Amino acid sequence: MSFVEIIYLCSQNSGLREMRKLLPTILLTLLVAIIAACTEDSKEVRDLQAGQKDSLIFDAGLAKDYVRMVALIDSFERDGSISPMNANRWRGTANYRQGQYRSAEFYYKKVFDGEIKTTQDSMAYVKSARRLSELLLVKGDYEGSLRVAMPAVKKLTETGYGSDIDYAILLNNIGCCQLNLGRAEEAQESFYTARQHYTNRWSTDSTGRGFQEAVTGTIYTSQAYINTRRFEESLYWIDRTEMLLGKYREKPDARLEYFDEYQARIEIMRAVAMQGLNRTADAAKAYRAFLKTDYAKTNSGRVYATDYLLAAGRYSEAADNFRYLNQMIEERGLDMSLDNIQLYLLPKLRANIKALRKDSVMDVSLQLCDALDSAIVKRKSDDTAELAIIYETQQKEGQIAIQQAEMARQRMISSLVALALVVTFFSIFIFFRHMSAKRLKHAHQRLEEAHQKLKVAYDQLEETTAVKERIESELRIARDIQMSMLPQQFPEREGLDLYGSMTAAKEVGGDTFGYLLEGDRLYFCVGDVSGKGVPASLFMAQATRLFRTLAVQRMMPAEILTRMNDALTEDNEQGMFVTMFLGLLDLKTGKLNFCNAGHNPPVLTHEPVHKGDVSVHPAYFLEMLSNAPVGLWPDLEFEGEEIENIKGRPLLIYTDGLTEAENRQQEQFGEDRLLQILSNNHFDCGKDVVEYLKEQVEAFRDGAQPNDDLTMLCLRID
Repeated sequence: MSFVEIIYLCSQNSGLREMRKLLPTILLTLLVAIIAACTEDSKEVRDLQAGQKDSLIFDAGLAKDYVRMVALIDSFERDGSISPMNANRWRGTANYRQGQYRSAEFYYKKVFDGEIKTTQDSMAYVKSARRLSELLLVKGDYEGSLRVAMPAVKKLTETGYGSDIDYAILLNNIGCCQLNLGRAEEAQESFYTARQHYTNRWSTDSTGRGFQEAVTGTIYTSQAYINTRRFEESLYWIDRTEMLLGKYREKPDARLEYFDEYQARIEIMRAVAMQGLNRTADAAKAYRAFLKTDYAKTNSGRVYATDYLLAAGRYSEAADNFRYLNQMIEERGLDMSLDNIQLYLLPKLRANIKALRKDSVMDVSLQLCDALDSAIVKRKSDDTAELAIIYETQQKEGQIAIQQAEMARQRMISSLVALALVVTFFSIFIFFRHMSAKRLKHAHQRLEEAHQKLKVAYDQLEETTAVKERIESELRIARDIQMSMLPQQFPEREGLDLYGSMTAAKEVGGDTFGYLLEGDRLYFCVGDVSGKGVPASLFMAQATRLFRTLAVQRMMPAEILTRMNDALTEDNEQGMFVTMFLGLLDLKTGKLNFCNAGHNPPVLTHEPVHKGDVSVHPAYFLEMLSNAPVGLWPDLEFEGEEIENIKGRPLLIYTDGLTEAENRQQEQFGEDRLLQILSNNHFDCGKDVVEYLKEQVEAFRDGAQPNDDLTMLCLRID
């Protein structure tokens, strides 16, 4: 029935009776029309809009205008043009292109762990999984890279969504990880499957782009075999790379400079592989072929050639080529990060040492020291800045979520108001002859009052819920970041038993522990930051990073704490500090060097005593020199101590959350109880000690809420 027919019925005497019968149908029709109008954007329209927004974001990134790029991402996510998963994918890309790899990894992980709801979510998932697996592969986290790439390939296979290049890159990353983990047969299968996808890609592409992608993939495969010293297998992939490069050259859009550079790279890889197989004549022949390329005459080419020259023992030539390193660094805009120091400066120093060039060795050594000092300072600064960016991003996402909820609420209110107006219109139109003006006005006023009360109640409920969810989300993310900085796995080495645990009293805590194993040297620490919550966790993160950075430099514990104190006292306006026990254990001799900065005394055991059939270790608190906590006063010199041999004597380091744990009567767990437990019980390993003490503390509290973070680290060497 049309609207004209409805009006006609209303004009007849019998029209009102007919209208009463049709009223439910009329209202239902109008409601459907209103809902349809509010959701008029179809899936195809939304996907088209997302594609247009992606193009704008991509163009900003291409122009390296990252400030505008991030602003566009936030704006488009706020108005719903792009999904949250797609927004985080682009944030990861922006950070990646600026060299902020830790922040990029954070965003890509959010996409990888997200729920795919739309087509743009699927695209974001594929791109993020590719880049995330690559980031983890480059930093040597092979198992982490596999945990990303393998589920991504499985999901793409199940949905049939991914392209051949997506499969190829993910499978190539998987193969590189498997090869580095010693799983050569699985790696070979992954590389062959990736090769098939690369073939599918370039066989359907009339341009040279497909061959370029295939050349890049096989270059990585060849280099992976060379890095793992599997030179015979690398030759197959080097030859295949050369074949693909030749096919690329036949394409109309092929660039001669690209062909020349990659032909040069192929010859150097072949020379290194031949040298590794002791086929020195073939290696020298490949190197001569490299020298005929134009790339060999560039600064980058001369530095790249040192891979073969060092492998062949041609140290003087390598040292000569390294003279062009500074020009190459300047041309490519590289900074002397720790990775680049390892990649360039250390081989340069080795070449000059082997070439017996004393003056050059001295110059390179000074350059290496300066670069290392700058890189460490920059790494600390970058880590702190990136942590701040991540925390700041959580606040930004919370604001975006609130704004989106507000827009949704306004749309809902508009729909309800429109519906209420339609219902009111028809009610007045149908019943105006049967109701007095006074009663109609009174009813309308009551309806408006009820609507206003409902609106106020709804606003209050929604605001409270949104704030609570945002705070809980931020704390969950902060806890995940904090726990990721603590050791999740412990070394599996014969004769070494090491296990630790941290349990926060709140969502995030201020305790920390860590270790660094290099050869026969084991660095370890346990710390307790003043205060609790997010500020303590941020201070803890900075202290943990400083410990690892300084331990890598093989300093003694007292020197490490002195350096940490210098760093943490700078701009410490809040007066925060950390108590810490830091040790260095020689796994061969059992000698322990340690320094205690205001921390609880660890528990060490005497030689085992036999009680019947059970062997126990009488425990006692270690007496130590008194040092101030780290971060309170600048320019302190911390004093260290040593124990000649602790072999066979378990050592427990803990925070005061253990001995000062309180029950319902506010009684403390206490040091005597701790010594009694450790002296009168037999434990097979450090994990048993830590888990048993956690159970005892939980039982002692008897339901009382924890009053402090609880951290323990137990170690023993045979």
